[in-house]
Parts: sequence; C-alpha cells; structure tokens
Amino acid sequence: MTDLPQNADVVIVGGAAIGSSIAYHLMAHPQFSGSVVVVEKDPSYARAASALSAASIRQQYSSAINIKISLFGIEFLRQIGTHLGVEGHSPAIDLHEGGYLYLASEAGKSVLLENHAVQRREGADIALFDRQQLAAQFPWLRVEDLDCGTWGRTGEGWFDGWAVMQAFRRKARALGVHYIQDEVVGFQKTGQAVSEVRLASGAKIGCGMVINAAGAQGQKVAAMADVSIPVVPKKRYVFTFHCKTPLAHVPLLIDPSGAWCRPEGHADASGQLFIGSIGPQSEADDPPMADDDFEVDPHLFEDRLWPALAHRIPAFEEIRPGRAWAGPYDMNLFDHNAILGPVTGVDGFLLANGFSGHGLQQSPAVGRGLAEYVIFGAYRSLDLSELGFDRLAAQRPVLEKCVI
Repeated sequence: MTDLPQNADVVIVGGAAIGSSIAYHLMAHPQFSGSVVVVEKDPSYARAASALSAASIRQQYSSAINIKISLFGIEFLRQIGTHLGVEGHSPAIDLHEGGYLYLASEAGKSVLLENHAVQRREGADIALFDRQQLAAQFPWLRVEDLDCGTWGRTGEGWFDGWAVMQAFRRKARALGVHYIQDEVVGFQKTGQAVSEVRLASGAKIGCGMVINAAGAQGQKVAAMADVSIPVVPKKRYVFTFHCKTPLAHVPLLIDPSGAWCRPEGHADASGQLFIGSIGPQSEADDPPMADDDFEVDPHLFEDRLWPALAHRIPAFEEIRPGRAWAGPYDMNLFDHNAILGPVTGVDGFLLANGFSGHGLQQSPAVGRGLAEYVIFGAYRSLDLSELGFDRLAAQRPVLEKCVI
C-alpha cells in the first residue's frame, strides 16, 4: 500500500452511491481544490444497499424536503451523461419514468389527498385519480375496494442502480479521488476535532474532515467518533416473478396492504417479469439485520406478497416465481429519514446516514449538499439542515407518511 496518502483534506468512509456522489461533487466543484480519499472495505459492493436496491425514484413523499431532494435527483439522472460522462462515455442507466401509483382505500384517502397537495405545491407532476379514473387508466387493476390513487406522470420511475453507483465512482476517480480498499477501525481526535483515520491494515490518514457514508455500518462508524445515531441495518427482500399475461403501462404500484411491485424489463408474447416485496407486519418481525444474514424468507412471498398482489392485479393469479435476494436498509429508527451534516461537539465529522431505503434516489442532492457544506460551511443549492443531527436531541422528527 505504498500509494496510500498520508493526509487528505476529506476522507469519506464508504464508497457506494452516497459516498461516491459526495466525492464526485467535491472534486467537480470549481471552488474545491483539496484532496479526497474514499475508504471502501468491499469494492465489489456485493452486499451494498446500492447494489441490492430496487433502484427507483419518486416525488410522492409527504415532506417537502424529500420532494425537493428527489426533484433534483430526477433532473440529475436525466442528464447523467453531462454530469458523469468520462472520456466520451455516457453511463447507460436505463432510466424509465413509469411513475409510482399510490393506491388508497377510504381509510387512507385523507392522507393521500394531503400528500398530493404538498407534492403539487412543490412542483411534482402527480395526477390524482378517483376510482373510475383508475379503472380507465389501468384496466388490469382491481378497484372495487379503492377510493383513489396518485400517479407520477413524469419524474418518477426506476433505473439501473448499479450503473448509477459505478458512474459516480468512475467519474470521481477520473477527477482525482483516491479510492482505497480497507476498513476504518477508529479515529484520532485533536481536541474535539477528528484529525486522523485509523485503518484495519494499520495505516493512518491525517485528515481535515471525515464524512460517514458507511451505509448499514454507519452507526458503528459514528460510534468510533463518540457519536450516537439511531441507525441500524434492517433486512429487506426483493422477489422476482413472471406474469403470463402481458400488462400495458404498469407503474411502480404501492398497494394499501404495503405490497409493491414494478415491471423489470419489457413485456413480450410470453408475458412480463416483475419485481416486488412487502414490509414487515410489526417491529417484532423486523429485528436488526446481522452482518452475514442475507438469507431469503420464501414464506414472505407465498403467504403475504403474492396474495396481496394477486388481489390487486388479477393477472398475477398466474405467475411463475423467480429468484429473490435480501439486502440492508440503513434504517433511521427516529423518523426514517436521512441524518445529514455536522455533529454538535465533534468538529470535522459529517454524517450521511440513515437513508432508510432512499439512498440511491437521494444520492445526487445529498452529494451536492454535503460537498457545499465542506466547501462553504453551509448548504447553498438546497438547505438540508432540516435533516440535521440536532433534530435528534431536540426531538424534532421529520415526519414522513410515505414510508415503503
């Protein structure tokens, strides 16, 4: 490891989508002239949330800050070749703006209408349909027990998450970011400021600032700096299945039961491939995820997901189950929203943790925001302070009703 830098202006812990976005935005900013090192313990990213995610983006949130973050995110993804192209190569991320379709029964109608008003006020292109309009727009949908639904006409959909993560990483490296394969095991402080990063290899890197973008390991990394954050890994599943009946114009559907699904690839004469999942029924069914526990529970598909989806889309009564996988959410137990920015009492230590399943879609705006904070000591383009660490002690949650 002879090329390991002894010092860096910024050390980023974690090189998946969030960490690499921050690295890219720093190096691409005309007012940043420092050095950036990204420490990533597993550059295969085989178990990173960015690689295992369903990789989608939406504006259908209930909180304005999340809507604003994703509005920037979709514009970034639409122009990804301009931002992240390297030597004439434009990343192929297969962005498909098929929209999200949130469905509500009579019991959920008021919340859906409140959320829709916030979304429209922030400029999101979200349509509101009553039951009859849902049936006309989506003829494959069972609507008898629904009251209404909201659909993202533009600006929502899905993409190749692996390709986006690698595009951030490739561009960051092209701009001069130094990636090293190692594991952060501790920090040295000078006064109340983090001044050195200690690695499992025994190496040390002096630093001006550290950014914790360690995903599911974010709580452990924060604890090394004597910072406590309520972020724990939670296991989530993605199931694939093949529907024999081709269905036209299927968005990413969110059922009142909590089940979701979306197409994967294109329909043909043999039918259509879908992916989907459903969340835990209770906190008791959702313990913290062990580091090596990526085993899939097949009963979740058979007992809960398939029945819910087949009820909503009758064509799903005839499907062929496919492969499935598990991956981590870095879940913020406080309010299921990201914890971003500086930490009171620990200088030179920034957080980018607790994305609770939204990290990929929020990576463009978060990367830009934290880069601005490093350079200017404040957010410039979009104020992310509402998602700051101080809200934890102040008991000031960012309440998000649209949690999947």
